[in-house]
Amino acid sequence: MFSLRLRMSILVIILFAILYAIGSLVLYYIGVTGFLPQILLAAGMIFVQYLIGPKIVEMSMRVKYIKKEEAPWLFEMVESLASRANIKTPKIGISYINVPNAFAFGRGIKDGRICVTKGIMDLLDKDELKAVIGHEMSHLKNRDVLFITLLSVIPLLLYRLFWQFTFYGSYSRRREEGGNYAALIGIAAFLFYFITNLLVLYASRIREYFADKGSIALGNSPSTMATALYKLVYGAARTPKEDLKQIEGLKAFFLNDLSRARKEIADLAELDLDRSGAIDSYELRSLAEKEIKLSFADRAMELLSTHPNMLKRIRQLSQYSKGQA
Repeated sequence: MFSLRLRMSILVIILFAILYAIGSLVLYYIGVTGFLPQILLAAGMIFVQYLIGPKIVEMSMRVKYIKKEEAPWLFEMVESLASRANIKTPKIGISYINVPNAFAFGRGIKDGRICVTKGIMDLLDKDELKAVIGHEMSHLKNRDVLFITLLSVIPLLLYRLFWQFTFYGSYSRRREEGGNYAALIGIAAFLFYFITNLLVLYASRIREYFADKGSIALGNSPSTMATALYKLVYGAARTPKEDLKQIEGLKAFFLNDLSRARKEIADLAELDLDRSGAIDSYELRSLAEKEIKLSFADRAMELLSTHPNMLKRIRQLSQYSKGQA
């Protein structure tokens, strides 16, 4: 299996190659002089996001950073995992939103922040919470936030090209001769916008698999991680829709796709054979022997989601459970 960094690097190369190809077509056929400003604008947006992004997340998630004396057990848990991951201990915060979950963000490993919501501390036991924090610690260690930022700008550029050529013309020296070139370039830009957006969503999904695996590598058991995910889906399914709508644009930060929770909880309930509210080692190993068949609708939903299908994701954890058996 490719490493996460290698996969992300390949995706960056593919996406920038697509962008370069579209740009070359624009320059060759249309004679566009405004493509460079589009790139500079995107670079400026990335830089601004780099500077103020953490503050926006803090405000949107209502984050309050805490001191060690306020929750010594939580600090000890994070410090222990950071030591195992061999990275600097991130800042620790509590997010005062109703959805039980956790998230990591920041400008890099040295500026890493890990936050848990108030709800998750009431939902999970300490071992399950440790598995979740291990998942977020792995996101920081893998530097996948930086990769996602790089990847996400490509669909943005292509969409702007589509909009500009479709609705504002080509700005071409050959405009009178070319006729329909602007419309063709606009259509091509939209097509590649759709393709690259799917690739970015794919990158977002594979980083969740790697973060799950990273949590196991930090000493958490696969069944504990699976139970934590099960409970988080259950918690999201119980959350009022009004609360979910308030953070719809931020759901990529969380461990699961909040908008799919009600559907996923029905699927996951079948894994809990003894109806204990947890997925134990036996239940997880039983899943490893089963073949998962997703409906067309489930596959389509996953394709358009920032997170993997939860049943597939927990089955992947069952493979690690087999290795520990």
